[in-house]
This record gives sequence, C-alpha cells and structure tokens, in this order.
Amino acid sequence: MKVLVTGASGLLGGAVAAAIASAGHDVRTFQRRPARIPGTVDVLGSVTDRTAVDAALAGTDAVVHLAAKVSLAGDPAEFEAVNVGGTRDLIGSARAHGVRRLVFVSSPSVAHTGESIVGLGADPADPSTARGEYARTKAVAERLALAADSDSLHVVAVRPHLVWGPGDTQLVARIVERARTGRLPTLGSGAALIDTTYIDNAASAIAAALERVDAIHGNSYVVTNGEPRPVAEMLAGICRAAGVRPPRWHVPARVARAAGGAVEAVWRVRPGEDEPPMTRFLAEQLSTAHWFDQRATRRDLQWTPAVSLDEGLARLAISYR
Repeated sequence: MKVLVTGASGLLGGAVAAAIASAGHDVRTFQRRPARIPGTVDVLGSVTDRTAVDAALAGTDAVVHLAAKVSLAGDPAEFEAVNVGGTRDLIGSARAHGVRRLVFVSSPSVAHTGESIVGLGADPADPSTARGEYARTKAVAERLALAADSDSLHVVAVRPHLVWGPGDTQLVARIVERARTGRLPTLGSGAALIDTTYIDNAASAIAAALERVDAIHGNSYVVTNGEPRPVAEMLAGICRAAGVRPPRWHVPARVARAAGGAVEAVWRVRPGEDEPPMTRFLAEQLSTAHWFDQRATRRDLQWTPAVSLDEGLARLAISYR
C-alpha cells in the first residue's frame, strides 16, 4: 500500500511513518521541513497549499493526517487555516486522486468540556464546548473528516491522549524545564487520575487503525496506555526520569483556572515567545480526572499497547542519561 503521512517531522508523526514503513508499506511523508525517517521519502510542503497537497497525494492509496497547529495559544486564524482548511483541502484532494483510506489523527480534547472524564469512550467531537482554539479547530476538522466517510473513501479518527516519550520537546520537555526552574506546581491535591500514552503505543495504534480502516470506518477511537495514574505521580515519574526534583508546592485548582484565564487575556494582547505558563484548559487538564474506556479501541483496532508506563519511564530515564 502506498501511504502518505502528513506531519512526520513531529515526534508522533515520525513514529507513525516509521511504524507503517516497517510493516512493509511504501511511505511518503509530507511536512514543511525534512522528516528523514528511514524507509520513507520526504515531500516538502504545507497542508495550506492545495497544489502541494495534490502533488503529495498523487498515486497514493491511503493517507494518515497528523499535520496540525498544536499550541495552547495563538492567532485563531492560523488554527483555522491549518487545522480546518488543511483538513478540508486534504479531503478534497484525496477524493480527486481516488485515495481509499484516511486516518485522521485527532485529540480527546475535541470532546472535552472541562469536567472530569471517568471511563468514557470517544464522545462526539463538539466545537461548541471544546476548550481553546486548538481543540475547537480539531473538533471541526474531525467532523469534516468523518462526514467524508463513504463507500469510496473510508475514514476513521484516532485520538491519542497525552503522548510522551524520549525526544518529546513538548509535554516532557516543558514539564522538566518548569520543574528544574521551580515553576511546576501540583494543582489541587494531585490525586486526579489521568491517562497518558507512550509514544510507541500511540504510533502502533494509528498504524493498526490504517490496517483496520475498511472494517471500522466512520468511527472515532481514544487511544491510551490504559493505565490511569494520579497526575502528581505521573509528573513525579517524568521528573525523576529526567533527574529533576518533582513539584513540591501546590496551587488550588480554582486559583489555577482563574490565573489561566488571566494569562490568556494578556497573551491575546501581548503574546510571548513561548507557550503561556498557564491557561484554563491546562489548569483543567492538570486538576481533573480524564481516563478512558479502552475496550472498544482494543477490540476494533485489534491492538494492545506493548510498552507499559513503567517501561516507558525507564526508557525516558535512559534517554536523559
């Protein structure tokens, strides 16, 4: 099968491209800078450029779409152009080129309302309740993708939750840097149970969805390790793996949410060079439970995670040493 993977220069996209190539497929990657994944061919371009998208998709049988603007803050027009416009153009191009399979890589945030998630599955994406521009535009994009599901184009959405592992410059790097500089508090009691996903497991689940899309198309699936742990324990595990001291101070959850709202207001007027230190969405994620029922995911994808959280943390520690 000839497969296009968009967004392969990122941690997850690169792992997905490598997993699909290792399964024996002919993989082409599409992103703005070289991904250089062994066994794949790079095509450079942006999902906001329809001509480039057409050229990348020509002659392929399937596409795994990961390219997105991922940030806690930023210009809403950029989120709209990349996450919504890029997905819309990709779907149009896929139809024009006779592509048969589309795996849309989404996020559980598309159905998150700010309340605790306790053992739920993949509720429908809802842009009206999604928190922040990333979640909102990904919700719109997921709905566009699933609406395109048909006899000629089979579509499935996969939502990996809080992906982390060695080489992660987003979640892990930010946790470690803030812990190192004493800017990482525990919100609330730290007892809220959260699911996360080790990078190898997220990649293998998406690769499994590609293989199974003809049988399960039209559906969404949340992917996690299936090992919910208290958020304070998970943060401490990542910090210890990196050789830094875990958080030692607490901030009440309601205070963090209020502070996050204030930071967002300031960021809209005077954005900083890095991610904002706190947002309402981030405060909610760090202080409320969010773990998911994995039975449908594992049954339909015919997949189980191969790397436990403890093994993942051990691998992370090796990478830092």
